[in-house]
Amino acid sequence: MLIAQNWVTGLLGHANDNWSVSAEELDAGFVRVGFETEGHEPIPETTGPLVLGRVSGIEELTGFKKPIRYCQVDVGRANGSGEPQGIICGARNFAEGDLVVVALPGAELPGGFKISARETYDHVSEGMICSAAELGLADKQNSGIITLSDDYGQPGDDARELIGLHDTVFDVNITPDRGYALSARGLTRELASAFDLVFSDPAENPAVAGVDTSAVPAASGELLGVDVREETKAIRFGLRKVSGIDPSVESPYWLQRELMLSGQRSVNATTDVTNYVMLLLGQPMHAFDAGRITGGLTVRNAGAGEKFETLDHVTRELSSEDVVICDETGIQSMAGVMGGTSSEISETTTDVYFEAATWDPKTVARTSRRHKLSSESSRRFERGVDPAVVEVALDIACALLVEIAGGTVEAGRTLIGEVPGMPTIGMRATHPSELAGVEYPRETVINRLREVGCDVVDEGETLQVTPPTWRTDIGMPADLVEEVLRLEGLEDIPLVLPTPAGGRGLTREQRRRRAVGHALAYNGYAEILPSPFIANDTFDAWELGGDDPRRNAVTVQNPLEADRAILGTTLLPSMLDAVARNVARGRTDVALFGLQQVSFAREDVSPMPSVDSRPDEETVRRLLDSLPEQPLHVATVGTGRIEFEGPWGNGRAYSYADAIESARVVARGAGVELEVESAEHLPWHPGRCAALKVGDRVVGHAGELHPQILERLELPARTCAMELDVTALPLEEKLPAPVLSAYPALHQDIALVVDESVPAETVRKVVAEGAGELLESVELFDIFHGEQLGEDRKSLAFSLLFRAGDRTLTDEEVNVHRLAAAELAKERLGAELRA
Repeated sequence: MLIAQNWVTGLLGHANDNWSVSAEELDAGFVRVGFETEGHEPIPETTGPLVLGRVSGIEELTGFKKPIRYCQVDVGRANGSGEPQGIICGARNFAEGDLVVVALPGAELPGGFKISARETYDHVSEGMICSAAELGLADKQNSGIITLSDDYGQPGDDARELIGLHDTVFDVNITPDRGYALSARGLTRELASAFDLVFSDPAENPAVAGVDTSAVPAASGELLGVDVREETKAIRFGLRKVSGIDPSVESPYWLQRELMLSGQRSVNATTDVTNYVMLLLGQPMHAFDAGRITGGLTVRNAGAGEKFETLDHVTRELSSEDVVICDETGIQSMAGVMGGTSSEISETTTDVYFEAATWDPKTVARTSRRHKLSSESSRRFERGVDPAVVEVALDIACALLVEIAGGTVEAGRTLIGEVPGMPTIGMRATHPSELAGVEYPRETVINRLREVGCDVVDEGETLQVTPPTWRTDIGMPADLVEEVLRLEGLEDIPLVLPTPAGGRGLTREQRRRRAVGHALAYNGYAEILPSPFIANDTFDAWELGGDDPRRNAVTVQNPLEADRAILGTTLLPSMLDAVARNVARGRTDVALFGLQQVSFAREDVSPMPSVDSRPDEETVRRLLDSLPEQPLHVATVGTGRIEFEGPWGNGRAYSYADAIESARVVARGAGVELEVESAEHLPWHPGRCAALKVGDRVVGHAGELHPQILERLELPARTCAMELDVTALPLEEKLPAPVLSAYPALHQDIALVVDESVPAETVRKVVAEGAGELLESVELFDIFHGEQLGEDRKSLAFSLLFRAGDRTLTDEEVNVHRLAAAELAKERLGAELRA
C-alpha cells in the first residue's frame, strides 16, 4: 500500500503534539511491527522560484492545431515588478480568479526541466502554470492544473510548504492475513505501538482526520427498501443519501493530493470521497447516481449467463456464484468488486446513494479471480474488512461530500445486519514467556493486547481476550502470543540453536538408498529427478491389461497440467521423457538413473473428517491407511553407445545385458543376491526381458523396450531400461568377516550341451551346486550353436574357480568336482558334457 508520511504523522500528531520522525525512522517503525516496506521515495525536488499565483485574465488563442490560452497571472512581488506574468498554457481545468501554482523563470522542475522565458505561439511565456504531474505528485495521465482555495495563501507566497512538496511516499508490503492494515487507520495504529504513542481512532473520532460530521443528521427511519438474500452470505449492508450537490465542483487539492500519493487518480468529487474513505478506514464504498436507481435494491446471486457492463466498460458474463446489487431495472453493481455504467456518477449527478457493506471474503475473491478483475475494493474484501465501521464510513463520506459539493444529507438510513461477535480466547498470562524464552511481565502482555484493540479481562492465572472486529486473523492463543512478541520486538528473542542428538546416524533404509545411488553413479549413470506426474494415456499407449497393478494410480484433482494428472506407479515414463529430450538435442548416447518413490492408490479411501476438533485415534488411523502406498523405485535407461569408438577399439552399443547388469549393480549396493530369468512384461520386448527376483519374489524387470512403444514415443531403437522396487529388497545388515586363503586357486572349464529352452542361469546354478564347497565362483563365458550339436541345442561354457583354505588343490581333485557338476546337470537338465 502506498501512503504519504505527512498523512501518517498528521493522524498520529492529533493525540501526540509535535511528534515527528525522519523517513528512515518511520521505515524502521514499520519493520518493527512486522511490515516490510518496498522502499520509500521523497517527492522529487523543485528548485528555484515556485510560487502561488492568481489567474487575472485568459485570452483564447486561435489558429493553432490545439486550443491554447495566454494567461495573465498575478504572482505578487515574486517577479520583482508586481506586474502580471504572461504565461502560455494548454490546460483548461482552471478559470479566471483561480489560485494556481506557478514556476517562474529560473525554476527547475523534477526531471531536470528548466523554466525560462521563451517565445511560443506568437507570445512570450514567462513561466509555467504547474500540474500535479509536473511537480512529481502524479503521473501525466492522471493530473491537471493544481487549483487551490483562497485559504492556502497569497500570490507570491512560496508554494512548496503550502502544497506539501516536502513529503515522502512509502510502499508498505501488507501480508494477506492483515487486511486491516490496507488503510491509514490500520497503519497508524501499528505505528503508535512501534513508537509508544497514544492512538486516536478516526473511526471513533473523525475529527482526527479533519472531518466534521456535525452536518450529518442522526439516522432516523429507513432510506430505501433493500432485500439482502441469505444466499449472498453478506454480513452487513448500509445506505445513505446526499441530495442537491453541485456536480461541477472538483475535489479540493488536499483530497486529490492524498489520493495521488496513494496511487489513486481524481475522478470527481463523489468518487474521490469514496476512495478517500476507503484509504482512511479500510472500508470500500460505492456511490450510485440516485436519479438512475429505480425502486428498491436487491442483493442476490446473479443468474448464470447474466450480462453486466462494469465501470471499465467491459461486458461480463456472470456466474451463479457472483453477488450483484440490483434495482427494478437490472444489475447496478458487482458486489465488492466494481460498479456498473448504468448508475455511475456523471457530470449531471445531483443526488447520490453511498453504499458501504461487508461482503463474504471468499465470495469476493472467487468473483475477482473468475473475471480476472482485481480492484482496490476486492483486495480489501478478500482480506477481511471491519464490519463495525459501516455506519461511520457512511457518515464521513456524507460529511465530506456536503463540505465539498454542498447538498443535504437525508435523515433516513438503511442498515441491514449486525456486527458479528468475536470469540473470547483464554490464554495464560505466562504463555508468551514460555514460548519465546523471554520474560514478559503480566502488565506488558495485557497492555500489548489492548494496543492491538483486544478487550482483556484479567482472571488471575488466565486472561480472557476478545479480539477486535477488524482482526479476524486472531482465533487462538498462539495468535495472541504472536501479537505480544511482534510488538515487543522479535529481535529481542535470543537465537538458540537446538543441540542435535548424537549417535543415531543414518537409518538402514537411508544407507541402502545412498549405496544404490552411489553404485549406479560410479558405474557411469547420470542421476535425474523423475517427475512424479505422468501422462494420462501412458498405460493405454503401453497397452497394459485392465488388471495390471500399475493402473492403480492416484489421480490429482488439481493438477499443474491437465494432461499429466496421474502420480506415476512407475518411473519409466519420466525416465523415457528425459531420454527423448536428450536425443532431441543431439545427445544420443545416454545412460540415466532415477531413484524416487512411486504412488499406488489404496482401495479404502477415508472420508474427510470434520475440522471442528481433532479427530479420534481410529479416524487418524483410517486416514493414514488411506494414504497412497509409496515404495522406493530405482530405474535405469540407456541408449546409444556405452563404450565409445577410438584407438582402443570399435566401441559397443548399450544392450539389454547392460540393463540387467545395472540391476545387479543395485543388488550389490543393497547387499542382496539377485536372480535373473526370462519373462514377458510390457513395455519390454517379449524376447529380451528379464524378471529380477530375490528368492521367489519378482522385484523388477530389465531388458530391451518393445519396438512399437519406442516408435510411438519417437525414441531410438534398441533403447533398454531397468526398474526395480528397492523397498521390496530384504533389509538385512550383513557384516561378513573376510575369508582369505594363502593357497592358489585352480581354474577349470566345463562345456555343457542343453536344449535351447534351458536358461543359462539355471545351468549355472546347477553347476555351482554340483561342484561342491571348494568352488569359489562360476561364470558363463561362451554360448555356441552349431549343426554338430543338433537342432535346438546350444553349448554353454563356464569358467570354474576352485580354492581350498588349508591346502593346494591338485588337478585330479578338482576334476572330480568338475565331473560331479556335469553329472548333476545331466541328471536335472539332460545336459551333455562337451569334449
